[in-house]
Amino acid sequence: MKYVTFYEWADDAMDKFGEHMPGHQARWAGFRETGDLLMIGPFTDMAEGAIAVFATREAADEFVRTDPFVLHGVVGKWRILEWMEALVPDAPDPA
Repeated sequence: MKYVTFYEWADDAMDKFGEHMPGHQARWAGFRETGDLLMIGPFTDMAEGAIAVFATREAADEFVRTDPFVLHGVVGKWRILEWMEALVPDAPDPA
């Protein structure tokens, strides 16, 4: 089981993006180092927002609660969904 955060940008996100990007990157780098953050990034169409995949619900909750993008209004809305991954690298074949 993994946990996926979905970020939707605030209307004025691009005005705040540059100022808060270094803090956002430092925050996710820490989660990556501990192994709690597995993947992160925006969609190719930036208007669609961004996602991050976490190993635990606790890590996803803590990240969102402390992310400068959320704290400073770069993100207008967010949600966390539980994800049942079906194709896992290096997992034994179920057949």
